[in-house]
Amino acid sequence: MASTQSETAFQLTQGAWQINQSALTAVRCAVFVDEQGVPESLELDNHDAGSHHILVCDHDGKPIGAGRIKPDGQIGRMAVLKAWRGQGVGSAILAALLEHACRRGYARVFLHAQASAVSFYEQSGFETRGAGFETAGIQHRLMEKALD
Repeated sequence: MASTQSETAFQLTQGAWQINQSALTAVRCAVFVDEQGVPESLELDNHDAGSHHILVCDHDGKPIGAGRIKPDGQIGRMAVLKAWRGQGVGSAILAALLEHACRRGYARVFLHAQASAVSFYEQSGFETRGAGFETAGIQHRLMEKALD
C-alpha cells in the first residue's frame, strides 16, 4: 500500500522524549542503526531528554518518522522509514521543528546533514558552512538557517 500513502495519511505529535521514547527509538534505530549501520551507542545520546521531539505516525498509529531540536537550536535525528520517504513526512517534521524554533525565538538553527540529504535541507533555506566531515562513517555537512 506504499504507493497510495499521502501527506494526509500521517499525524505529527510534538513533545518530550519521555512521552514517546519507545516509538522515537524504534524509528531512529530502524533508519540509523539497522539501515545505515550507526552504532546504537552513538544514535541514542544524553541530549534526548532535554530536546523537543516530533513523532510521526501513520493512520494506524505506527511510528514512521522522527526528529528533534536541542535547546541550542541544533536540529537532528531526522529519520523517516524507507517506505514513507518521498511522501512529505521529512518535510513535515522539518517544518514542525522550524515552527517550534520560531515560537521559541531562536535567531538561527543548524544541523549536521548527511551528504545525501544536503539538497533536501537546501530546499528549506539551509546553507552549508565549512568543509564536510565524517560521523559514524557517514559524510556530513554543517548547515544553518537564519530565522525571521
